[in-house]
Amino acid sequence: MRCAAIGLLALAAGCATVVDAPPAPAQPSPAPAVIAPAGVKPTQAARAKSEAVKPAPTLDVAALKERLRSTDAIGVFTKLALKNQMDDLLQQVRDYHQGGGANGVNALRQPYDMLVLKVLAVVQDGDPSLARMISGSREAIWGILADPVKFNALA
Repeated sequence: MRCAAIGLLALAAGCATVVDAPPAPAQPSPAPAVIAPAGVKPTQAARAKSEAVKPAPTLDVAALKERLRSTDAIGVFTKLALKNQMDDLLQQVRDYHQGGGANGVNALRQPYDMLVLKVLAVVQDGDPSLARMISGSREAIWGILADPVKFNALA
């Protein structure tokens, strides 16, 4: 942004000429080095790196459902409305997997995303840990809904 402003100012003053610099020869980039924090041995740094790439923990759907039911961040009527919307979406996914959906599973992604955003909006202030749990599980839940084998195993 600053470079664009300086260039504009120079052009406006009429004292700038633009000269293209010759291209630099392509050099292979070196492999990124692992820099260990001060006081950490290289073996500890390698262990910390391997721990950082561990796969995400498996999704516990039952625990997530129980947290949604028991949270005080959502009022009773809001819980009922959200449950009805979730049931409608699940029925649409079920219809798709049984061959009744002509639009494909990608057509269900937008209603799913909208429902998740609605739940997050309702929960985020009253139960931030539940909001983080939902947000972190978003793709895993969609993976279950989109895969007929996983979806049927859930039901």
